[in-house]
Amino acid sequence: MHTVKAIYPGTFDPLTNGHLDLIARGAKIVDHLVVAILRNSEKGTPLFTVPEREEMITEAVAGFKNVSVMTFDGLLVDFARQQGAKAVLRGIRAISDYEYEFQMAMMNRKLDPELETLFMMPAEKYTYVSSRLIKGVFQLGGDVTALVPPMVVERLKAKVPARD
Repeated sequence: MHTVKAIYPGTFDPLTNGHLDLIARGAKIVDHLVVAILRNSEKGTPLFTVPEREEMITEAVAGFKNVSVMTFDGLLVDFARQQGAKAVLRGIRAISDYEYEFQMAMMNRKLDPELETLFMMPAEKYTYVSSRLIKGVFQLGGDVTALVPPMVVERLKAKVPARD
């Protein structure tokens, strides 16, 4: 019997309850899930450093015996190959995510035909949650406590100056 290892890549800036929902559900499907934080993203200047994100995710997934946290840069297919992973886990919140995710999955398949992409929908209550939206709402003084783990709320409060 062979074990199935999957990579759940992303910037996780910050980690959301939607990410945790996918991690929990993905961990039930595969033998080992690696949450892989992309080090140099094209998404601009991150709010949290890579070590901060790694620390938050490691704390959040501590209860999962088959989930680990790593960082990577470069091509996802190369990282997956180095890790011996057979699949990539990706979340699709809405149709708007699908086109981008489909293109990425097709390119990954072209680069490594052995690597499968598993698409999962988040729980309905998280379908609109994105890290970008969390940062924007928080920076404008909105309450995001139901959308991110408590330790992320504390880190956001420490990172973002309070609004008057």
